[in-house]
Amino acid sequence: MAAENQTSIFEFLLWGLSEQPEQQHILFHLFLWMYVVTVAGNLLIVLAIGTDARLHTPMYFFLASLSCADILFTSTTVPKALVNIQTQSKLISYAGCLAQLYFFLTFGDMDIFLLATMAYDRYVAICHPLHYTMVMSFRCCILLVTACWTLTNLVAMTHTFLIFQLSFCSKKIIPDFFCDLGPLMKVSCSDTRVNEFVLLLLGGAVILIPFMLILVSYIRIVSAILRVPSAQGRCKAFSTCGSHLTVVSLFFGTVIRAYLCPSSSSSSSAEEDTAAAVMYTVVTPLLNPFIYSLRNKDMKDALGRLLRGKVSFSQGQ
Repeated sequence: MAAENQTSIFEFLLWGLSEQPEQQHILFHLFLWMYVVTVAGNLLIVLAIGTDARLHTPMYFFLASLSCADILFTSTTVPKALVNIQTQSKLISYAGCLAQLYFFLTFGDMDIFLLATMAYDRYVAICHPLHYTMVMSFRCCILLVTACWTLTNLVAMTHTFLIFQLSFCSKKIIPDFFCDLGPLMKVSCSDTRVNEFVLLLLGGAVILIPFMLILVSYIRIVSAILRVPSAQGRCKAFSTCGSHLTVVSLFFGTVIRAYLCPSSSSSSSAEEDTAAAVMYTVVTPLLNPFIYSLRNKDMKDALGRLLRGKVSFSQGQ
């Protein structure tokens, strides 16, 4: 019981991004630049979609939701890492660590569910175009996003509650730059078999089921596109889906590596885990605005109008 009571008063030490003092200055400026660009880029996408009536469609509604989730996702980890680098302090409180874990899981899982929802949207648009407006109605879009938020919160609360039940007997060093499930279980002095089982069960479901749905959707989409007689029509369809597939490949590749392919406890593996975490927590949210805007003519046009101060809140403008 004494060990359990200590969890409310002690602090964790975050290992951070690098142990080399000479790299801290470079890392601070690099991650600060990446964070500013991520927030600004995703915010521009949200504003462009919100202010341009031409983009008031289900596909762009989900893209705006993904950009909001990306802003919140990267904001749960990067600002704290920047503060720790700047102050030369690696401390994070027990309550702060659990809060970071909860929001990290919520917004990270939201990314996964939204990517699956966007794949379903593209499947309906390309494979069942005549029924698209009826299937993907405004009410259906709201229900899908609400369901995503509900599921992610339930999953995050379950994992956070189970971590809360663990004991941490003394000041512990978390082998990462933020509080995540795997590193927290490694430093616990409790039996973590239940946590590991739930992580395998829920983690596998949250990652693999959406991934399989995306895979099946795109197999059907590619099959439908190949049957299109017009070469121009095929190119347009592939272009519409290309940006989404690029983001899916980047995000799921690193997430599956981090959560479904656990590494050993060696220092080299820990460094690989940190590199994978940087990819899906920092790099992917940073690249999303560029991928979607550079590969999508409508988004490029909307961003251009936004930056020139020309917005259209109604279709007639």
